[in-house]
Amino acid sequence: PKKIAYIQECLDREGLDPEIKKIIEEKINSLKDEGHLVEPISFPYLDLLVPTYYIITTAEASSNLARFDGVHYGYRSNNISDLESTYVNSRTEGFGEEVKRRIMLGTFVLSSGYHDAYFTKAQKIRRLIKNNTNEMFKKYDFVISPTTPHTAFEIGQVYKDPTVMYLEDIFTVQANLTGNPAISLPLGMHSNGLPISMHLMADNFNEAGLIAFSKHISK
Repeated sequence: PKKIAYIQECLDREGLDPEIKKIIEEKINSLKDEGHLVEPISFPYLDLLVPTYYIITTAEASSNLARFDGVHYGYRSNNISDLESTYVNSRTEGFGEEVKRRIMLGTFVLSSGYHDAYFTKAQKIRRLIKNNTNEMFKKYDFVISPTTPHTAFEIGQVYKDPTVMYLEDIFTVQANLTGNPAISLPLGMHSNGLPISMHLMADNFNEAGLIAFSKHISK
């Protein structure tokens, strides 16, 4: 038998699809029936996960993608006449809209006057999240949550506000920020015909245990 925690704030979060909540609760009860210890825990930083993640990852995107300038690496535009047009046209043509958005945001949070207000603060919050997550795994083998608040977006659906899509990551980016191994496991189907899945996270370097337990509960 394993010791498993589920984050209560995830199941209580406003906006979580009721069918997803129901199927996760059914899985929790199924795990209990198998003899596993399954308990709710509190994670007070849930609403900080997405902002922290996107500040840090956009800063990394800005820094890492700076080398793709059409000279050293990456796509080079054919519409160039000098060094400046090589940079501008290559990056304009070579990057998609979302990549450009993340580069711009990352450049902003790393810029003079905003570095400490955003990037440094996000790093401090990441440390709080990491410490809290380490405490979870001192007592539990695994932590479960829904994978996303909703099922997949409809093909061709356009959102003018990209944060709507970013918030779909709220249950999974904890593992990204802390470096813990995690996996998404299919649980069933929504009434809209799209799949529902559960997110399972383990302690650092317990990939083997995570995969073995995932295989067991997916039978």
